[in-house]
Amino acid sequence: MNVKFARPRVSDLTFQVFGRSVHPELLTVFAERLFWHEDYTAIVSICEAGHAVSLRRDDETFTEIAATRDQLLPAAGKSFTRRLRGSRHQTACFDKQLQYEVSFHVEHLAPEVFLNFHQELLIDTERVELSYRFPSGSRFSPEPLSLIRADAQPDSLLIHAYHTFPDDCAVVKSQSLFQLL
Repeated sequence: MNVKFARPRVSDLTFQVFGRSVHPELLTVFAERLFWHEDYTAIVSICEAGHAVSLRRDDETFTEIAATRDQLLPAAGKSFTRRLRGSRHQTACFDKQLQYEVSFHVEHLAPEVFLNFHQELLIDTERVELSYRFPSGSRFSPEPLSLIRADAQPDSLLIHAYHTFPDDCAVVKSQSLFQLL
C-alpha cells in the first residue's frame, strides 16, 4: 500500500532567490523557526520541495526558496532561478544592504550508501535547529528528511540545509550566507 505525500521528484527542483517577500500562502510549510537579531529577522521554513528563508532588514526582504519548476511563485523581484542539479555557486548583492552567497549540490547515491546517510541524518534531527520527517511513500522506503542548521550572528545568517529524496536515492545539500553590509 502506497501513501501519497508532498515531496516531489528531485529532478523537478529549482532554487529561486527574490529581492522581496513571497506570500506565505504560496508555500506549504511543515516546520518553521524565527531567528531575531537587532538588525534583522529571519523565518526559516521546511517546505514540500525543500526550504524557504525570508530575511527582513529595515523595509527590505530577501527570500530564497527551494521549489518545484511548476510551483506558482511571483516573477516580480526575482533575482535568479537555477535548476537543482549537480553543483552550483551563486552570489548576489541587494541594494548595498545584503551580500548573498549560495552553494548547492545534488548527490545521487547508491541505495546502500543512501540508507547509511539517511540513518546519520536521523540521528542529527535531534541536534539541529529545524527538522522534519515526511511520511514515507511506502512501508519499505525510508521517510524523506529535511534538516536545517543555522548560525545566526548579529551581522549574518548562515544556513546549512539537507533534504533527502528516497525515491531518487538523492540528497540535496545547500549552504546559504546572508551577510549584512
